[in-house]
Amino acid sequence: MSETTQPTPFGRSNPPNEAWLGQQPTEPILEPDLPIIDTHHHLWQRPNHRYLLDELLADFNTGHNIVASVFAECHSMYRADGPEALRPVGETEFVAGVAAMSASGLYGPTRVAAGIVGFADLTLGDRVEEVLTAHIQASGGRFRGVRHSAAWDASPVIGNSRVDGPHLLQQADFRAGLARLTALGLSLDAWVFHPQLADVVELARAFPATTIILGHVGGVLGYGPYAGKSAEIFPIWKARMTELAACPNVFVKLGGMMMRLAAFDYGTAPVPPTSEQLAGYWRPYMETCIALFGAERCTFESNFPVEKMGTGFAVLWNAFKRIAASASATEKLALFSGTARRAYRLP
Repeated sequence: MSETTQPTPFGRSNPPNEAWLGQQPTEPILEPDLPIIDTHHHLWQRPNHRYLLDELLADFNTGHNIVASVFAECHSMYRADGPEALRPVGETEFVAGVAAMSASGLYGPTRVAAGIVGFADLTLGDRVEEVLTAHIQASGGRFRGVRHSAAWDASPVIGNSRVDGPHLLQQADFRAGLARLTALGLSLDAWVFHPQLADVVELARAFPATTIILGHVGGVLGYGPYAGKSAEIFPIWKARMTELAACPNVFVKLGGMMMRLAAFDYGTAPVPPTSEQLAGYWRPYMETCIALFGAERCTFESNFPVEKMGTGFAVLWNAFKRIAASASATEKLALFSGTARRAYRLP
């Protein structure tokens, strides 16, 4: 099989084309001893795709030194019954079990899901404390925070999260829930699209005691109504990221740009890209983040298996290492593991 057959439905997560990925040339692993904490991956069993511990470890064990990981919510294994607000706790129960399997040492030295980021509906306001407490109790000491996605765009082509409008982060009920999250010492994983970044800036200023971890380089869009407009979008995105960088409570995750930036059409590309090509697509954004936030507030993420629609794991991390090639040894340690430990309070 020399190529895939359908144009990429950007903004939608689909199973990876394993035959196509198999054509990606094998690359030597760059800096194989550099310790990495992957700060964003999923685990799921879907009707058309399985990505559980075995599949994750098959990717982790492709040459890079993955020492630990952080699981990010993906609406996986919710409880089938009980109060609606508490059903997402099932995801934490499931991931805590996977983490316990990993912690046994029987699956190798990597500590999978050393941190767990789950979902709780923060618009419950003060009532969300019951849900957060249940997550903490179910996690085996690994629950670190919540991702309540606010990503929304007026264009139906973009593919929104489970929100009805652009300004979830401004809502009073959401902010009441965020106050309860903060009081429990938990963090917020913020996921928005780049036109919404002003809301994250305002939230970070209003809640300076809340650790906010911005996902996927700020959600830069490059498809649908944003296609071909990178020269116009980049300075707007950079201006907002500059404002965010002035908020010391904000970290940024470098990754997750495959299906939102849409820098290349992995649905029709004859072969997967090299790490040099990937680095070329993403470098302007990731280098800008590192320059603005510093290595001490930036951390790389795989966003697997979503990114696997466009690349293999080994090549992905080679691309990240190419982007960070000019960093000092101390900065590299921060970018690939140290910042992750601090942001997610990992042992």
